[in-house]
Amino acid sequence: MKQLKVIGLLLILIFVLAQCRKSSVKPPAQQQQLDTAALSAGLATITDSSAQAFENGFSNLTGNNLHVHHLGDVTFNQAFVAPPAALYSGLGTIFNNTSCINCHQNNGMGFPTAGAAQSALLLRISLPGTDAHGGPVPVPGYGLQIQDKAVPGKQPEAKVNITYRLDPYTFFDGEPYQLRQSSYTITNLYTPISGSYALSPRLAPPMIGLGLLEAVPESEILALADPNDANGDGIKGRANYVWDPATNSMQLGRFGWKANTASILTQVAAAFNQDMGITNSVFPVENSFGQPQYDGLSDDPELPDSLLTAVKFYAQTLGVPARRNTTDPTIKRGEQLFIQVKCASCHTQTLTTGFNAALPALSNQVIHPYTDMLLHDMGTDLQDHRQDYLAGSKDWRTPALWGIGLYAKINSPGVYLHDGRARTLTEAIMWHGGESAPSKNAFAALPMVDRHAILSFLGSL
Repeated sequence: MKQLKVIGLLLILIFVLAQCRKSSVKPPAQQQQLDTAALSAGLATITDSSAQAFENGFSNLTGNNLHVHHLGDVTFNQAFVAPPAALYSGLGTIFNNTSCINCHQNNGMGFPTAGAAQSALLLRISLPGTDAHGGPVPVPGYGLQIQDKAVPGKQPEAKVNITYRLDPYTFFDGEPYQLRQSSYTITNLYTPISGSYALSPRLAPPMIGLGLLEAVPESEILALADPNDANGDGIKGRANYVWDPATNSMQLGRFGWKANTASILTQVAAAFNQDMGITNSVFPVENSFGQPQYDGLSDDPELPDSLLTAVKFYAQTLGVPARRNTTDPTIKRGEQLFIQVKCASCHTQTLTTGFNAALPALSNQVIHPYTDMLLHDMGTDLQDHRQDYLAGSKDWRTPALWGIGLYAKINSPGVYLHDGRARTLTEAIMWHGGESAPSKNAFAALPMVDRHAILSFLGSL
């Protein structure tokens, strides 16, 4: 009983500290009148454009909703430890990181390093073929993800190695640029892998606006799909349907670089289980089960539903920074050029969320995320040779572009694409291929002043 009282007091202290920390930050409410073009996320638009711009919750959270958001924030920032422990226990025995914030630094993209404490990159791994639900096939002894760290006394699954090569290029008008080629291998395997397997790098994506994207009706997303290119524009957006363990059913994929996750809850639960080795009600089995690293403890699930729900709600209620300098003539011209070279064919400018009585900021909002949330063939240069449900090796989900103009400030110097190989927006554009090759080529053929206008427009998002 005494231990329970101590735990209760500690939880109260943590919450009070969270309130104090939050109270020192300018509230994310609309501090000024924003023009329509600046309202990236309707009521969920916030005016902060600092290095903490991705860390603001909805401005209209009150009462219990505000409490749960704060609790989720604290848990998101908390480093977990190996059991047994009174608080935040359950880490490992094998893992990729000790906290959510270490990957999603400042709630942004993070850094594409391997082995470092703040590494935001991991490797998916799978065998050829599909499982019973059409998903990737786990590798015996490794599952679907390489865990490159372990608690003392246990061995990591492998060491992840990244090498880069810089290749110089020149636009038609003489302006130089580089593309950074990336290569991934694993060494120090704790046990051999027989046969062929696929490796695919994944960088932690930004956290902003997830609740809004989840609130877009499935029918609106499917209306943007054109798998047979019926309109003849060369763009073949396709939906991914994935197995969702939270509902035990096939659902529309909305999140992840290949749209391989159906909901924020599943995304959060999977990250706790796979990235940190912490079991929960959605994923109650240790990621090391059946391996020598398995702890054999009868303490699953390790994460209480209250904390899992809080982190899910925190991710669901993070706002989106307002656009900046929307009346600047160069930015306005860059927006028109963005449309002219057909970038908006995939990066859909406007979506509308469905009705949500509990959270008005999610309900019936006109938002500008610049994504269709669909899969597109991005060409051979970006292929990962790995299938993920209906996503083939060259297929990637269109990433939302809102907030992209702040990446360099949020996570200096800022990186782009699914593995962070692109160091600038120019590099990210020039990696496009497949369905997006015509837009990439049109961008490359523009005069320098027009290319820079498009980059200025992207910088305003």
